[in-house]
Amino acid sequence: MGILIKPIVTEKLTAETEKYNRYGFIVDRAANKLQIKAAVEQFYNVSVTDVNTVNYHGKRKSRYSKSGILRGRMNHFKKAYVTLAGDDKIDFYSNI
Repeated sequence: MGILIKPIVTEKLTAETEKYNRYGFIVDRAANKLQIKAAVEQFYNVSVTDVNTVNYHGKRKSRYSKSGILRGRMNHFKKAYVTLAGDDKIDFYSNI
């Protein structure tokens, strides 16, 4: 399984991309910053200056149904915010 799972494309992160040249990814929970940096540099052919990571704990969810209350939990995941050097850019829509 790869280190990069999927990119995060939201309005808030798009504004950060324009201002600070920072991109977000959902990454493997066991990956460290050096592995994330190497994976982004290899996959997108850019140079990375900084990597910040955040671990998210899965929230408990419940809903009512005909068969009663269903309880569960969302998955744990890890986000990585990657800052690129200079004029490097990542185009997520080039493969579409």
